Amino acid sequence: MTDVVSEGGAERSTRTLRAELALKALRTDLGSPERLRSVLEQALVYAGATLTLVYAPGDRGDQLCLIESAGVPRALYGVRDSYPLSGVSPAADAYRAGQPRWLGPAELARLPGARPTPAGDHWLAALPLPPDPRGGGCLVAVSERPGGFDTGDRKCLELFAEAVSFPPPSGTGESEPLPSSSFSLAMDSGRVEVDDEMLRLFGLAPDEFDGKVETLLSMTVPEDLPTLMSVVEADHMSIGERELEFRILQPSGDQRWLRLRARLLPAADGRPARLVGTVADASKLRSGGNEVARVQRLAAALATAGTVRDVGQAVVTALRRPLNADRIALAELEGDRLVVTVLDPPEPESWPEVWRTEWRSEWPDAPVRTMPTLEAALREGRAAIWPAGTPLEAALADVGPGGLAVLPLPAGGRMAGACLIGWDTPHDFGPDERALLTASAGLAGQALMRAHAFDAEHELVGMLQRTLLPRRLPPLPGAEAVARYLPTTAGLEVGGDWYDVIPLPDNHVALVIGDVQGHNAQAATLMGQMRTALRAYAVEGHPPDVVVSHANRLLTGMETDLFATCCYVDVDMAEGTAWCVRAGHLPPVLRHPDGTTDIVVTEGGPPLGVITQADFPMSPLPLRPGTVVALTTDGLVESSELEMDDGLRRLAGQLGAADPAHLGLVADALLADANRGDDVALLLMRYDGLDLRPLRESWTVWRVPEAVRHARRFTRRALRAWGVGDEPDAILLIVSELVTNALVHTDGQVRLDLTLINDRMRVAVADSSPRSPVKPTSIGWEATGGRGILLVEALSATWGTVPVSGGKQVWAELPLIGPIGD
Repeated sequence: MTDVVSEGGAERSTRTLRAELALKALRTDLGSPERLRSVLEQALVYAGATLTLVYAPGDRGDQLCLIESAGVPRALYGVRDSYPLSGVSPAADAYRAGQPRWLGPAELARLPGARPTPAGDHWLAALPLPPDPRGGGCLVAVSERPGGFDTGDRKCLELFAEAVSFPPPSGTGESEPLPSSSFSLAMDSGRVEVDDEMLRLFGLAPDEFDGKVETLLSMTVPEDLPTLMSVVEADHMSIGERELEFRILQPSGDQRWLRLRARLLPAADGRPARLVGTVADASKLRSGGNEVARVQRLAAALATAGTVRDVGQAVVTALRRPLNADRIALAELEGDRLVVTVLDPPEPESWPEVWRTEWRSEWPDAPVRTMPTLEAALREGRAAIWPAGTPLEAALADVGPGGLAVLPLPAGGRMAGACLIGWDTPHDFGPDERALLTASAGLAGQALMRAHAFDAEHELVGMLQRTLLPRRLPPLPGAEAVARYLPTTAGLEVGGDWYDVIPLPDNHVALVIGDVQGHNAQAATLMGQMRTALRAYAVEGHPPDVVVSHANRLLTGMETDLFATCCYVDVDMAEGTAWCVRAGHLPPVLRHPDGTTDIVVTEGGPPLGVITQADFPMSPLPLRPGTVVALTTDGLVESSELEMDDGLRRLAGQLGAADPAHLGLVADALLADANRGDDVALLLMRYDGLDLRPLRESWTVWRVPEAVRHARRFTRRALRAWGVGDEPDAILLIVSELVTNALVHTDGQVRLDLTLINDRMRVAVADSSPRSPVKPTSIGWEATGGRGILLVEALSATWGTVPVSGGKQVWAELPLIGPIGD
């Protein structure tokens, strides 16, 4: 135990000594903005902080105003630009008392006005600064590490607090002398002052520049404009310094990389007043020119990374080009296995052959024990760097023959994964680069844990949604159907989009798609209820308008304020006809066999659950073999940047250009540009038509004494017309028994349907009674009834009963063994 304590104390002492040496190495003048910035950046590295800030009294003396910050955006932790000196806040308390304050999540939650923050649990430190002519101030630091700031961290923060010296107040934003290639932007007017060197970098002559910042922004490459706008718009930038690289289009048409360093200076009231900075040709600068500034940019990118893949891409963007690395791999540690989530470059041939042969995967999933060097680095928990020529196992040596850096990614007291950075040519690792790698590893580990939790919760939400949808679509006679569902990536709420494919009797099929208002558990529950209800009403045999009307009355009777939209299409596969009913939903889109498309804007009714007595008219849809029917929800065709009509036209255009022979690929292509801010459901069906159209005849059986004889005579004529010469006696007997049962045991109309398809004869009798016939268990010699169903069962290959529009249909099928006559 003594050895452990000694080692811990030695580690803290060594870290404190390194922090002192780093402060002494600062070459900038006391009181300069660059020195203050460097002090805060070093606090990120040596004190385990994710955000550091300095506050000082404002001109009026009643506020502590933010002077400078470094690290991730302060909005993640609810940190403000200013605090009243007389109020209750960690910064004001430390300033008034002259004593540091160390607060954990519990203490922060008890502060006045405290509320949950995007970053979740975190620890905060507030340390008073030495007195100076400005009146002193306060250093604030935030950490996400479990347990907060340990003894070594606190000692380092005390050193950095003593080293803070303020730049002179910026006043009210009046102009100051500008250094070479510099600018000064007034945030209220948008007027910018530049020197001749900066105009030369933009390729402008002094007489061509009108003094407006928009003129310079218009020369920016469109892909880089959003990042640049985040700097020049005051609402998007914190008080303090920013650095970024962007491209401009010169009058010659060539692109040029520029690097901007800017500081947003506050006015007397603490609000942003003026943006000052410099612009330089990025091609003339060393790639490692300001490594800690790169840590800040990485932290800002990781703060908005929602998924594990987003974290990997942010790490690649922040490290590969600045370090001139040839490859970067980011892997999660799951148990004793490393699962690679990002490879850059993504081509398999750029990575060791053993990754593809021994592990049999282009994206490796390997036990850590197969790479002892990597296992040791993860066990020690610190960055490991091997220069060119270091003997390593083959799986790692080929990643970086010119140099390899392995960065364990710590988070939550354990290792979240590892980042491998490799060079092909010999690479020299300077001290600044080592600091960059160490700081980046800590930030990436915390972001990876947050993203992994988000991915897991999002997958749980998606799994819940998928359990409410069909597990698979049924095979259809004469058609093929595919469906896709994409849950939203905005948040962790479950949506109400659904689809269904319902096989119905007589070669009919119902296609259903719908959307329940809202994105919460109530919407998902209601979605499951509506899908079940529509399926039940459809299977009962109701026509499409009645099915939707019943669902509407059901929803209006529920205790809910939500409504739903749906589109219901009943397709007759034998006849090639379809009827569509819309309840406040998008219209179907048809792709015809010649490639032309139609957005079938049919008459529709209101959404379900709005009006109890609503009409839902049916509209015909033209179908020919090869026609594709597309049903979707609004998430695919509508967004904040896309109107619904334009989205439907785009969907129709993409559907017309697709190859309907591969319906799954068509569905994937249509979802490629889907708006992930909303749920998306898509249902496609290609109507091919039946290879052999069934022969059908129907007869209404009147309740007259000779009714059964008339039914037998009708059946005999139909069989003769179809050329059925064998087994007519069995068919006639089945007709007699089913018609007799319907006439004796029910009231109302009775209908006889005969269908012949693929050498199978189907006899169906429909009546108005919902009661199914019951097969008797035993019949005595003296019984006068009950033999009819036993005869039907004995003569047919299969028989059954289905509900039809409030009644039922009893049917029987039998194969025709002999040839059909002329």
